[in-house]
Amino acid sequence: SIIKRQREELKLLIAELKDRDKELNDMVAVHESHIRAWQDERQKILALAERCSLLSSEVNERNAIIKSLNEKLKLLESQHNDSKITLENTQQKFKELTQKISDSSLHCQDLEKRNQSLHCSVLELSAKTGQLQARERELLAMLQHKDKALIETTDQIAEVTSKFKNLEDALRAAKLEEFSRNKEQQDLKLTLNDIAIQVNKMKDVLSEKIKENSKHQEEISHLKQENGCLRSELILAVEEAQRKDQLYQFAKSKQVRIEKELSSLRQVCVEQQRDLHFLHVSLDSSQNCKQ
Repeated sequence: SIIKRQREELKLLIAELKDRDKELNDMVAVHESHIRAWQDERQKILALAERCSLLSSEVNERNAIIKSLNEKLKLLESQHNDSKITLENTQQKFKELTQKISDSSLHCQDLEKRNQSLHCSVLELSAKTGQLQARERELLAMLQHKDKALIETTDQIAEVTSKFKNLEDALRAAKLEEFSRNKEQQDLKLTLNDIAIQVNKMKDVLSEKIKENSKHQEEISHLKQENGCLRSELILAVEEAQRKDQLYQFAKSKQVRIEKELSSLRQVCVEQQRDLHFLHVSLDSSQNCKQ
């Protein structure tokens, strides 16, 4: 009976040992599955840590790029303000040049009108001089005719005196006529001298007018040259303003592109920060689960 009882106890112990062995095997399997899961989680955590380091380095690089882009944006804004100021100065200079050109054109028009009036006065004086010269030629012809008539009269007087000595009254009358003719000749000579003086004065006035006309012509040519220089300067200023406007448009388009890139980079950074935050949260949760 003792042996039977011991055998039954041994059977019970063996069954219990089998149950314990089975429980230990189950616990070992569970423990191995836990270890495998822990290793998988550890590999995932290491991969996530590596990815986090890569993402942090990338974030630092992106932050450096964003900082440089912000500096470039500030520089472009300063350049934009400078270009605005330069454009305003160029527009003011353009207005001043247009005003100066309009004033010079008005001055040129006034000088051209004055030159035309002087030209008309010169033509009138030349016509008057021609008339005076014609009058001088007529007076010279008349004086020559009077001289011829005087010579003929003196010959006739000589013949009359030689032939008619008794006709003293006629001789006196002829002498009186000769005196009147001499006086008329002197008057004609004085008139001719006055006409010659007037012609000389007219010639002097004409020469002065011609000199003044030449001076005005020189001044007009100088003003035309100055007007041409101002026009060329105005064209250069307009071209420079157009170039600055083009540069301003280029800078504006570049600023728009940079702003778009910055917005996209900011969006990417926000998404990456969100992913990083999610990874941190998942890492904390995994650590809590492991603990």
